Amino acid sequence: MEKRKKKWGDRRDGWWLRELPGMTQFTPHLYPNRADNEAYINVDIDLRPLDDYLAKKNAGRTEDKYTYFHLISAAIGKAFVLRPKMNRFIAYNRVYQRKYISVAFVVKKKFEDKSEEGLAFQYFDENSTLDGYHQELMQTIHQCRRTDVKDPSSDMMDRLVRLPRPILRLVMHTLFFLDRHGKVPQGIIATDPNYSSIFISNLGSIGLECGYHHLTNWGTNSCFVVIGKKHWTMTYDEAGAQDPHQVIPLGITLDERIADGYYYSGTVALVKELLRHPELLDLPAKTPVEYAIHR
Repeated sequence: MEKRKKKWGDRRDGWWLRELPGMTQFTPHLYPNRADNEAYINVDIDLRPLDDYLAKKNAGRTEDKYTYFHLISAAIGKAFVLRPKMNRFIAYNRVYQRKYISVAFVVKKKFEDKSEEGLAFQYFDENSTLDGYHQELMQTIHQCRRTDVKDPSSDMMDRLVRLPRPILRLVMHTLFFLDRHGKVPQGIIATDPNYSSIFISNLGSIGLECGYHHLTNWGTNSCFVVIGKKHWTMTYDEAGAQDPHQVIPLGITLDERIADGYYYSGTVALVKELLRHPELLDLPAKTPVEYAIHR
């Protein structure tokens, strides 16, 4: 986490950006709700370079193999390092720069209808590499899948729903007030994906198509990514030659108030470049990458 002297108006999880252009500062007052300010982007990722790379990374491995999810989430994490506006959020009509980069997702303890879910929260920083990120991520996933252990946020929710309804309503009003001011107790939001930089839903792992997913007004998450199941597609080169291949779709929902369309376009271009050349993920996340927005 970056060190910076705290000023009035800063939060536990972010620095208030006071020197932004007037339009950027005024927009949260005009459109105060995150869920009312969504931009949706759909992207297809060519699987051929990923398949080649995964075959090399997984050669000789019998467990904790690298997957599309690991590569895609690491590529998005690296993009957030290199393009810091993506790691902003809006709370109480103010724009904040988040103090850390976090990747969050839901883990099914067992692939059964009655199985519970765990909430996973993984940090990413400028020195992260794919190997280090993968190792930490697998530790988190194994912990989440333990049936005898609950993550802090799920455990706290279990406690809250046992309260009498009038008391629970009062607690919820209080929590939303604290949420606006960045004062929700850490025990409640320790692993809450709605407080992450990047919230990812890997629907492809359960055989579902990619699709839109909304943001929420609770928490600070400004980027929700859905990974769909892979499928075949056809593209054409400049001469009209056909190129059939498999792709994996990404559905990206963003808070359009934190940056403009050109910045988002550059971020998507960077993610696609990283996944065209996944060996770039072996380098520290802060390592610069050349990419072209028009590709």
